[in-house]
Amino acid sequence: MPLFIINDDITKLKVDAIVNAANRSLLGGGGVDGAIHRAAGPALLNECKALHGSKTGEAKITKGYKLPAKYVIHAVGPVWHGGKRNEEELLTSCYNNSLKLAVENQCKSIAFPMISAGVYGYPKIKAFKVAVQTINTFFDNYQDDIDVYLVLFGKDANNFLDIDKAILDYIDKAFDRDDLEVEEFSEDKHLFNPLTGTLISRLDPKSFLMNKKKETSFWDLFKINKLNEAIDKREENFSSMVMRLIKEKNIDEVACYKAANVNKQIFYKIRRHASKPDGIPYQPAKGIALAFAIALKLDIEETKKLLEKAGYSLSKSYKTDIIIEYCISNNINDINKVNEILFYYKLPLIGSKYN
Repeated sequence: MPLFIINDDITKLKVDAIVNAANRSLLGGGGVDGAIHRAAGPALLNECKALHGSKTGEAKITKGYKLPAKYVIHAVGPVWHGGKRNEEELLTSCYNNSLKLAVENQCKSIAFPMISAGVYGYPKIKAFKVAVQTINTFFDNYQDDIDVYLVLFGKDANNFLDIDKAILDYIDKAFDRDDLEVEEFSEDKHLFNPLTGTLISRLDPKSFLMNKKKETSFWDLFKINKLNEAIDKREENFSSMVMRLIKEKNIDEVACYKAANVNKQIFYKIRRHASKPDGIPYQPAKGIALAFAIALKLDIEETKKLLEKAGYSLSKSYKTDIIIEYCISNNINDINKVNEILFYYKLPLIGSKYN
């Protein structure tokens, strides 16, 4: 159940379901409700009329029509009355009921707006905390693997985040340099060459030889043989180290990959490669390697070793690495909190990448 915070237009997201912050009539309104109805077209309104409204805290599902999303889940959030009318319970119910409908309809991805945090007046930070806590709790009890996106739209997106000012002051000071870079995380099509310290093609050297049109020189053969020798003699790889640490720390595997904000397919790939040390090792994107360092509660030196196994390093030249090192050094090992800080600075989040 990877959970990601994004700043985007929910009506343009290519996910299985988007959630509409609807009113009780389900017939459209202002804000995100009106935007979804406009983007979906009049057929959405016609289907909603047949639903005969909904109670606060409940949710109903319709088709997405002209939206990129297959479904729209209409959740009716509470109006804020100072927290004296069960607002938190009702908002929690919105998220739970929406997720249940997503599971029942076999959705693999779902995007939520910040329900009730607009004209309904629910305090932004409180609304965000309810969303994160409810989503995480839901997936503690369900094994379904769904990518979840919390859409914080607009220029005030950071107003939903509750980040200690001391953290921001430290990072702002650390960022007060001209030579810092923003590192993009992507699924590399290369792997680390332990012989040269560089990245090489994922193509198998033998396959490369077979497909090569020109005649292979003696020097080419020598280099490829040396590479194969180095791979055969390599030390513990990333996958093996992750699985060893899980065992040594007596961590439940499911809890571990959820804490790392990755889906089970990625974790199964890691486990499979750990059980098959021969052959080309799995090299994760750096954001996934960092996520496991957080989930396993590694210290800085352990994190550097884990990254090295995947062909990466921690660098003070990258903004993301500075934040990760700060979080690890200060025992901030909740992946959601780490990603909130990264989101605040408009940096790539760690964990499974999203499409």
